[in-house]
Amino acid sequence: MDTSTRLFRILLFGDTHIGLDFPLNPRIERRRRGDDFLCNFRLALQPALEGQVDAVIHGGDLFDRSRIPDALVEIAFAPLVEAAQAGVPILLVPGDHERGKIPMQVWRSHANLHVFDQPGCITLQKNGLRVCIGGFPYTRKIQGEFSAQIQRTGLMETPADIRVLCMHQSVEGAQVGPVNFTFRYGPDIIRGADLPRGVAAFLSGHIHRCQVLKTDLCSRPLAAPVVYAGSVERTAFAEQHERKGYLLLDFAPTENGGRLVKTRFIPLPARPMTALNVETDGVPPDVLRSRLQASLAALDPDSVVQIRLQDPVSEEAWQVFGAASLRALAPASMNVEVAYRKSDRNGEDQPENLAG
Repeated sequence: MDTSTRLFRILLFGDTHIGLDFPLNPRIERRRRGDDFLCNFRLALQPALEGQVDAVIHGGDLFDRSRIPDALVEIAFAPLVEAAQAGVPILLVPGDHERGKIPMQVWRSHANLHVFDQPGCITLQKNGLRVCIGGFPYTRKIQGEFSAQIQRTGLMETPADIRVLCMHQSVEGAQVGPVNFTFRYGPDIIRGADLPRGVAAFLSGHIHRCQVLKTDLCSRPLAAPVVYAGSVERTAFAEQHERKGYLLLDFAPTENGGRLVKTRFIPLPARPMTALNVETDGVPPDVLRSRLQASLAALDPDSVVQIRLQDPVSEEAWQVFGAASLRALAPASMNVEVAYRKSDRNGEDQPENLAG
């Protein structure tokens, strides 16, 4: 990096959900989605290991759940510690899946690892710049707490050439899903008008689609951009058409907290996702099995597949959609799950059945 330009580069990523479909002692050997997330997690950190960035911010939901086995904590922190030992500051925001806390154990004392499990800020010195990064953990009903949380960080009172706030929250105007559901108003949504001036950007996790918000829903300019890197892999079928990756963000100093001058999206490999609508009414099990095998064979063998059952399913037909049957019908490289309406079977409430 050309230090004469006096820029500060941040690698932003998040929603890595380590632990999703990642059993430490699996009873059945099959491909696991957890390996996809872990692989992309490591790929996202590569620029830090190569000395291409000045800091790394993880926007939250490092883990998929709040209770994490020690062995999984070690697996997740290994690449973070490697980047930290290479001299790159690593800052993490606890997300809602972690219930506001990230277990760190022995790494809490590492000078280059910092978790915003309480509101606070740290100042970094690089390229002759003072860069202050504030953050706070995921906060429920943030709309009534946002100003107080910022005040608790001390970010706005700290002298700096560049100020950045990192969090794990929904902001007015953020969009998700295939129909572009838009976050508008509610206790868990930050209003655009509440974003303070004096900050170069607000960097956040929680929203799984990469996007940069510059205006509120009334087209009024925000005080600074709100930047979401998105998740590193597709976590649900609502994300099946979204690109996944991480962001490289270049900041320049100003008299009022700096500004974001360049945003670069770096794509990560994302598994193709396909939904198969399967009609079962009146179809003999052997025909159903043959049709399903042909449909699966026609897909990319690397696919994540959801079989959506359209009709009530007989007891005989259910045998086709059992976990062992699906493993036999699909390529070993696929992940296959079955989704059905809760009242489809025997008139009883049924959860979504995951198989394969």
